[in-house]
Amino acid sequence: MIDVSASPTAAELDAADPLAAFRQEFHFPPGPDGRPSVYLCGNSLGLLPKAARAAVEQEFVAWEQRGVEGHFHGESPWMHYHETLTDATARLVGARPLEVVVMNSLTVNLHLLLVSFYRPTATRYRILMEGGAFPSDQYAIESQAHLHGLDPADVIVELMPRSGEHTLRTADIEAKIQELGDSLATVLIGGVNYYTGQAYDMAAITRAGHAVGAYVGFDLAHAAGNLELQLHDWDVDFACWCTYKYLNSGPGGTSGVFIHERFAQRPDLLRLAGWWGHDPAVRFQMKKGFRPMPGAAGWQLSCSQVFPLALHRASLAIVERAGGMPVLRRKSEQLTAYLEHLIRAVGLPSSQLEIITPSDPAQRGAQLSLLVHQRGRELFDFLAQEGIIGDWREPNVIRLAPVPLYNSFEDVRRVGDALTRFFK
Repeated sequence: MIDVSASPTAAELDAADPLAAFRQEFHFPPGPDGRPSVYLCGNSLGLLPKAARAAVEQEFVAWEQRGVEGHFHGESPWMHYHETLTDATARLVGARPLEVVVMNSLTVNLHLLLVSFYRPTATRYRILMEGGAFPSDQYAIESQAHLHGLDPADVIVELMPRSGEHTLRTADIEAKIQELGDSLATVLIGGVNYYTGQAYDMAAITRAGHAVGAYVGFDLAHAAGNLELQLHDWDVDFACWCTYKYLNSGPGGTSGVFIHERFAQRPDLLRLAGWWGHDPAVRFQMKKGFRPMPGAAGWQLSCSQVFPLALHRASLAIVERAGGMPVLRRKSEQLTAYLEHLIRAVGLPSSQLEIITPSDPAQRGAQLSLLVHQRGRELFDFLAQEGIIGDWREPNVIRLAPVPLYNSFEDVRRVGDALTRFFK
């Protein structure tokens, strides 16, 4: 963690950074002055890894030279391509290989999981989620309620912060779960809230949900590649995530799925079935009667999308070479602490600017959300003119996310300097 009292310079911090060289493995959009931009928008879309083109080109060559035989021959036959990502994906989210698969896109996977893990009855039918969740989650849950002939207004229970607060307290989440009790079918919460940047205590939430007999799952869109996750040990039932934010796998990139191993040998568990999730030993017999593969792979539907998987494979390889999430998380905590320190050093009153993301590193990832009460859009545009790329969320929030794989402490210093100039 940054020792603020020691007032280290950005140059000193970058010189001591064991991950500094990884910055050279990414393409940065140029800023208005021609210098590489200060890219702090990895919470929305990560940068392009330089290795990505070669990874996809390899599959173009396989297609060109082998045609359909690329499914069965070559360096990475497409028939088993998704399996080349399994071990790294398991390490990424703290899972066992049987519990993960990479497929489809995020909201598609969310629906597939809810088919299995939202099974309402006459008395147990409610879903608990955080208020202000990302719209895809809201829409998915609304439509799942409709699929069961239920009224979303009766099904969905939203968690809201206490008056005057911006984030949720773990104790309040646990209390609401206990209050809902036997009426609660499923808990579905984002691992990190996209708007506030709050990271939730997933282990505590899972324990509380299981105590009342509910399934517990997480949308990890803003958590995968950002937080150090232990999904298996936390006893989470299901989770899914995208790979185009902190995992740098391209716009609209592929998605990961986690399903706890206790469901691995449950062919009776209701799911939407597809050919690619069928037992590979008899898949090509083309017979009726779905026989799911064990584990998360049994939720696959269609043939693997090789080109998105190739992009993701290239990015995962960088994460692995960097030392995985424990190493990335250590630097992330330092970067975010340094950014918070520089923002607070500007000395603005909360009536003008608030950091609504928790200060406790255990309750946040890389992102800081700035609630700008005055001249918010003007500040955002000024930062863009300075070559600082964040993102704007209505009505007046600027999200900034220094990513440990490619952002430097010098990047963060430039943000602090820009804020000082704007507010002087």
